[in-house]
Amino acid sequence: MPADAEFARAFETTWPASEYADAGAFRVGRGLGAGGRVGSARAIRPDWRDADIAAAEARHRDWGQRPMFRLSDSDTDLAAALARQGYLRETPVAIMAADCAALSLREVPGMTVFDLWPPLAIQRDIWAAGGIDAARQAVMARVALPRTALLARIDDRAAGTAFAAADGTVAMVHAIEIVAAFRRRGLAGWLLRKAAQWALGHGATRLGLAVARDNIAARALYDRMGFAERGGYSYWARD
Repeated sequence: MPADAEFARAFETTWPASEYADAGAFRVGRGLGAGGRVGSARAIRPDWRDADIAAAEARHRDWGQRPMFRLSDSDTDLAAALARQGYLRETPVAIMAADCAALSLREVPGMTVFDLWPPLAIQRDIWAAGGIDAARQAVMARVALPRTALLARIDDRAAGTAFAAADGTVAMVHAIEIVAAFRRRGLAGWLLRKAAQWALGHGATRLGLAVARDNIAARALYDRMGFAERGGYSYWARD
């Protein structure tokens, strides 16, 4: 997770679980089927004990969730403790950030990307086609912060979408999805630039995102656009 406290807060508040419960030194999120990001436990204090791991696991099972923890890359002690209990590491993720002002230096071409709320039906269809289902879309509706749904357009067609929200000086962009027929035409970059412009208008100076470490194409785009790694995490889970 990000070491920067303000960034770390925005990382949680811009993509929240439906509810939270503390289990000793862990905070467990109820995901309601929206994936590990919101349906995992994370340490909120460093003084965790094996009993806290068991309590977090019990909360997961009470909610009908697979037991899962979200660990910072630097949290090697907790990783070792979970491994001893049969947990396996899954989905390493990098957290990246860029300066909103720098991203905004290139003006987004007119009629290319729009920001609006609530999302249009076509945006929901694009998300669903990319695996961002109704449960994940429900996360966006829970955000109690400035938020927007970005719509990308090309060849007179709705071709991509993303969600962004701002908490203080940090905005996060989530759920970037481009229609398969329109990929490799620069739309993801324009969505990010529009997100940065929107973020500046809501008091944010940094734009962050999370990307799976094995997503080479996305990482290459973010590197070219000036995003730099600010932290990382993995999921540790068992059945």
